Amino acid sequence: MMRFLEHDEADDPILSVVNLIDLFLVVIAILMIVILRNPLNPFSSDRVVVVEKPGEADMRITIKDGEELTRYEASGEIGEGRGVKAGTTYRLPDGRLVYVPEAGGPVEATR
Repeated sequence: MMRFLEHDEADDPILSVVNLIDLFLVVIAILMIVILRNPLNPFSSDRVVVVEKPGEADMRITIKDGEELTRYEASGEIGEGRGVKAGTTYRLPDGRLVYVPEAGGPVEATR
C-alpha cells in the first residue's frame, strides 16, 4: 500500500510547478543582490566614480552623482582641449602642494 502512495506523489505535476517557482525565486534573489552590489545601482544616492580600462587609449570614466550619470570617454589623443596656462603647482618636501597663479591674469577659485 505504501508503494502506491509514494508512486502517486512522484507523478504529481503540481510538485514540478512548485519546484520551478522555487527556482525562479532563487534566480530573482541572486539578480537583486547583483543589482544592489553594483556601484552604479539606481537605488543608491551616493556619488560614485567608476574608471574602466585605466591608462589605456579607450579609457572611460563614469560619474554617478545621485540620479545623474555622466560618462567621459578618452579619444586616445594627448593634449586635447583648449585653455591657457593658469599657473604652476609645486610639491613641498612634506608632500603638500602649492599653487602659484600666473602673473597678470585673474585668479578664480575652484573646488
